[in-house]
Amino acid sequence: MKVFIVEDDESLRRELGNLLVLQGFEAVPHDGLGSDREIADAAMRAAPDCVVLDLMLPATDGHAVCRCIREASRVPIIMLTASDRELDEVLGLGLGADDYVTKPYSPASLVARIRALMRRSANVHAAVVEHKGLELDLASGKAAYNGATAELTRNELRILDVLMRCPGTVVTRADLMTELWESDEFVDDNTLTVNVNRLRQKLSSIGVPDDFVATRRNMGYQV
Repeated sequence: MKVFIVEDDESLRRELGNLLVLQGFEAVPHDGLGSDREIADAAMRAAPDCVVLDLMLPATDGHAVCRCIREASRVPIIMLTASDRELDEVLGLGLGADDYVTKPYSPASLVARIRALMRRSANVHAAVVEHKGLELDLASGKAAYNGATAELTRNELRILDVLMRCPGTVVTRADLMTELWESDEFVDDNTLTVNVNRLRQKLSSIGVPDDFVATRRNMGYQV
């Protein structure tokens, strides 16, 4: 299992790389120097199973790199940032990042999230789930409704998959976070809200009724 690390801080890059190696991963470090396209191309040449991407880089930013990677691959991406602004998180997730971690972070918790993302990626199999006219293709990562389609990020795909496999059942926020990240211990509750809101926007863009993913106050979500 290979992790491509884009981090311009040498000490953080080395610390995370060493920890990943100790946990049985192959770590491919990158110093973050170069344009967004150059960094994305380096990531694609490495053919990683996961990308850990710092937001603030010397000549570009993680959002631009994330956009370039998403043009070529659906590899899981975890974005790291020293900023706790919700706008940065919304933008990062909207561009296709699968998770968002604020510095300073616990290296052990980051490794746990990397492992969970990679496991989810490996478990995605060819199947189509249908509910109320909406078809979810797990192989392509697309939702289709009345002939229109929307491409989903890995987290959006997983959220919709879990809900559509339990129609009429309220799925708690804690259960969804566990499904996405294996544990809700290390997850900012707002991250799930951002993912659900982005999912709703994409479904709305293809004509899915706004109440398809319903919020059950103080409980969770339901389709």
